[in-house]
Amino acid sequence: MKKAIAMLLATVMCTAMLTGCGSDSATNESSQAAESSVAETAVATTEAAATTEAADKTEGGVDAFVAQGGSNFSGGQKQRLSIARAICRHPEILIFDDSFSALDYKTDRVLRDTLRKTCADATRFIVAQRIGTIRDADKIIVLDDGKIAGMGKHNELMETCEVYRQIAYSQLSKEELA
Repeated sequence: MKKAIAMLLATVMCTAMLTGCGSDSATNESSQAAESSVAETAVATTEAAATTEAADKTEGGVDAFVAQGGSNFSGGQKQRLSIARAICRHPEILIFDDSFSALDYKTDRVLRDTLRKTCADATRFIVAQRIGTIRDADKIIVLDDGKIAGMGKHNELMETCEVYRQIAYSQLSKEELA
């Protein structure tokens, strides 16, 4: 049973909106689960999670100290660090539970484009409230009061799901949704 649980944990990685960090360097935080070279993994993971620019602005770069709970990082930086930790494990399934909410729209887009390339073989579930984060998904499931209100691709839902359409128009202009 322990072996089965260990195998499951090795194949699934989840990141959440409220991410916690230990006390370590950013390099070790993002590569703590990896078995390959720490330096190589940290660089690749940092680039994939769009943390390179943020690390460059931090004293110590990717070797910057991470305070307990990541209290010395912003919400977006903590989310990117959490995503980097998930990516470096190379899981078969990635679950992003509102993991993009503290990111600006540009970083969100860059990160999702990079994930599409670097994690192409992984199944990715994205739980999000922002239409921009999920609009390119293969399948979107719209929940309303805990019930499925619609299911499909962005364009299909814009035509068939009133709940999705209302959310979309409340967040983006008609031009942005076209």
